[in-house]
Amino acid sequence: MQFDLQAFLENARVPYKAHFLTSLPQADFTGFRLAAPAECDFSATPTADGAALLLCVKAQVEAECARCLEPLQRNYDFQREYLVRPQDVEDPDFELPCSKKGCLDLEELVYQELIFEVPTVLLCSPDCQGLCPVCGKKKAAGCTCRPADSAAPADARLSILKQLLS
Repeated sequence: MQFDLQAFLENARVPYKAHFLTSLPQADFTGFRLAAPAECDFSATPTADGAALLLCVKAQVEAECARCLEPLQRNYDFQREYLVRPQDVEDPDFELPCSKKGCLDLEELVYQELIFEVPTVLLCSPDCQGLCPVCGKKKAAGCTCRPADSAAPADARLSILKQLLS
C-alpha cells in the first residue's frame, strides 16, 4: 500500500486514516513467520511544520523455540510515531521507505518495524532448559542422562575437538 506523503505534506488540511492487512512474503523473515496477515492502522495528521504519522500493528508470529525447537506463537501489538517535515522526504537518508516521488511504502514500513519488534531469539518460556546434548530429548521431559555422559562426545569424530579444548 502506498501513501503519497509528499502530496499530503503540501496540501493536507484534514487527517488521513487507513486500515489494511499486509501479506508480507514469508521468506523475508529470519527465524519466524507470520501466522496470518498483520492488521495495520495508519494515520497522518497535519502539523504546523509537517505531519505526524502513526502506525499501529497487530501481528501473530509463529516460530520454533531457540532452545527446545517446540513450535510457538506470539502476538505483537505495537505502535510507532513519526514526525515528518517536507524537507525530510527529499533527504536521501530519510529513515522511512519513500520513493523518489515522495510515496511512502506502508508494507515496507510494517516489515521494518516487525524486524525491530520481534526478538532474534524466541523461547517457548523464559525457563526453557532446551535439549540434552547427549540424547537430544527435552531436558524438562525427564532426560535420564547423567552429567558424566556428556564427557564423551556423541560423535567419535568430535573427540579431537574435545582434546583441543582440554
